[in-house]
This record gives sequence, C-alpha cells and structure tokens, in this order.
Amino acid sequence: MKKIALILLILGNIMMAATIDEIKVKSSKIPLIFEEDKRLPLVTMQFIFKNSGSVADGTKAGLAKFSSRVMNEGTKKLGSSKFAEALESRAIHISASTGKETFVLELSCLKEELDEGLKYFGMLLSDPNLSEESIKKVKTTTLGSLARKENDFDYIASNELKALLFEGSVLANPSAGTIESVKSIELKDVKEFLSKNLVASKLIVAIGGDIDLETSREKIVKIIEMLAKGRSNELTRYEASKDAKEKVLLKETQQAYIYFGSPYNISVESEDYYKARVAVFILGAGGFGSRLMEEIRVKKGLAYSAYARLDVTRSSSFMSGYLQTKLESLEDAKETVKYVVEDFVKNGVTKEELEQTKKFLLGSEPLRVETMSQRLHRTFMEFYNGHEIGHSFRELEKIEKLKLKDLNEFIKEHKEILDMSFSIVTK
Repeated sequence: MKKIALILLILGNIMMAATIDEIKVKSSKIPLIFEEDKRLPLVTMQFIFKNSGSVADGTKAGLAKFSSRVMNEGTKKLGSSKFAEALESRAIHISASTGKETFVLELSCLKEELDEGLKYFGMLLSDPNLSEESIKKVKTTTLGSLARKENDFDYIASNELKALLFEGSVLANPSAGTIESVKSIELKDVKEFLSKNLVASKLIVAIGGDIDLETSREKIVKIIEMLAKGRSNELTRYEASKDAKEKVLLKETQQAYIYFGSPYNISVESEDYYKARVAVFILGAGGFGSRLMEEIRVKKGLAYSAYARLDVTRSSSFMSGYLQTKLESLEDAKETVKYVVEDFVKNGVTKEELEQTKKFLLGSEPLRVETMSQRLHRTFMEFYNGHEIGHSFRELEKIEKLKLKDLNEFIKEHKEILDMSFSIVTK
C-alpha cells in the first residue's frame, strides 16, 4: 500500500501543476489550459476546436479527417514542401489531427524557436493551402489508403459494427470516410468545414513547457485574433442500439473476424465511471488475465487474443470488443463471448481480480502522463468533460479504495451490455 500511496502522491503533484485560465480576445473569453515545466527547454501548444471532429462530417463521411490532412499541406503561399522545409530547419513540428469530437492543431518546438513556431502556426491558420492541387493530392493518398483497407478485415468488421450500433447517424460512418464519400469531397467542402469549425467560439488552448503563464497569454492572443469568432454548437448525443443485431460479410479470408458491441449506460460526468473502467478492464481490456482472454484463448484455444474496451465520450457511450478465430470455430467463439459476458454480469468479479486490476491501473498510470503533450491532453479532458482539475488523480484514489461488493453491484446493474450486436467477416 505504501507503493500505491507514493504513486498517487507523484500523480497528484503532476496533475495539480496544471491550471485553467482564460484569454480575453475582443468579446470572447478563450479557455486556457496551462502547465509550466522548466526541466527541458521545450514548449508544446494545442489549439483544440470542440465539436469539430468526425461528428461534424455532415453528409460527407471523412470530411473532418480530410480537412485535417489538407491543413498538413502547409500554406498556400509556401506550398507543402517549402513550409515543411522551413519547419524542419528549426526542428519545429506543426500538425493537424481529428478525433471523434475535436479538431486539433499542435505546435511543439524548442523554447528559443517559439516565436518562429508561432509565426508559422499563424501563417497556417490564416493561409492554409486551400487549392485544387492540395485537394487532389490529399484525395489521391486518402483513396489509396482506403483501397488498401478493402482487404483489412479488422477495419471492415470494426466499421460495420459502428454501422450497427449507430445506424442512421454520423457515428455510423468510418471516420476516414468511404471511397464514394471521399471522391465527392471538393475544395468548397473543405473551405466550408474549416470556416465553420476553426473559429474562436469553439476554441480551447492548451500550452505547457518552459514558459510562464503571462508570456503564453501575450503570444497566443495575436494568433487567436486571426480567427473569426464563428458560432459554437451543442454536441449531439447518440445512443448505441439496444437491439441485438448481426451483420455477416463474406470475403476471401482464412480467419473469421468477430467484432461485438453493446450500449453502456454511463456518461463522462458519472460518479461511477471509475467502476466501469475497472469492470471492463477485468472483462476484456486487461489482456492476459482478463475474462475473455482466459476463456477464449487459455481454456478453449479459440483465438490468439480477445479484447473488450469501453468508449465513453460526450457524444456516445458503448462497449466493444473483438477477436479472430478459425473459420470452423466461428459459432463456438461467438457463443463463448456471450457466455463470458452473461456470467460476468450475473456473478461479478473475484477479490483477486479486483486487487490485480488495482495494481495494474495504479502502477501504469504514471506512464500515461510522462510527456507534456500527454499531461495537457489529460487536463484538457478533465476540463472538456466538466470535471475539476485533478479529477483523474481523485479517480485513482477511488479505484484504490473500491470494494468488491460495490463493484459487483455496479456490474449487475448494467445488464444492457448483454444486448450485443455482432459484425462478422468470414469466408
């Protein structure tokens, strides 16, 4: 227990080093997540635009990710190559990426190159390479990537599962889009997406490293002033299907790919989220020693691996999992998954499983906040999900104190995970 207490103390010191402030720009107040760390002469900055990831794709699947790839093509004035060369010569890194709910522009550089990095960061925001040439280039590489994935049966089964769970919604679409949707994306679509989503009203700034708060605020204001105020929008909540469905796709494959998923009635604001995290770790997220792995691989030899994971965000909440098995073992493997989950809900977990999970989750947590980028992301997620700073640390304390009786009562309350849908690729 002394080791666990030491881990929690270290994490507490790390997490409490971060602060939430704001930047006033004209009539807007932009949230600012800040952490000072002078151990290395480095600075990391993220412009995070909320409600702007794949949930904002609209009718063209993959538009958010496509737009982020266009932002990685440099500025219109310099072009892709010269922009990249200018950054590389000074060891400056600028990149764009998207998640389910966010569009992120990130800058990292040496402290001495921060002004130069911010100059190019501002250039990218004000003059992205929105040209027919860059659209054609991104479309070619994206279509090539999607074409290669036509024989990636894990990718296919995973996408079909999301289509089953979120049928008729934007979450049913692949975040990278489809060949048809990417072909339909035009320059005007990217311009419209960026103009609607890369705006001050959606912005949260995170910055950390060898820099103080006031200097950070002064330097960032100039860049935010380049952005249009725009409009923020409420994030739509999508519920995973309560109806157990099954989709079987026939391909030329030597293995059966089984993906399964179900609703999980919990939100990011829930006080019981930490219990769900522990429960799903024991069920299938923990690899060797998890229920699914023990039953499917160790006892029955049906698959090399089997996993389950929890996906809880502001826009959705569900459990999913996957495994590969021999073609002739398909039905046995599918029924075993059902049996393991049913037994898990009915009988809960053992004291030994709980204690081993506590040790792993608490012991591995420091690895998740090693870098400044990781710590900024952690603090951002606390703020974004409506928690106080240090929530992650307090959640670890709850995990450490979690009692077997309370965990098993929680598991038995969530019978909705029995309503599993299956997406299967087989021969």
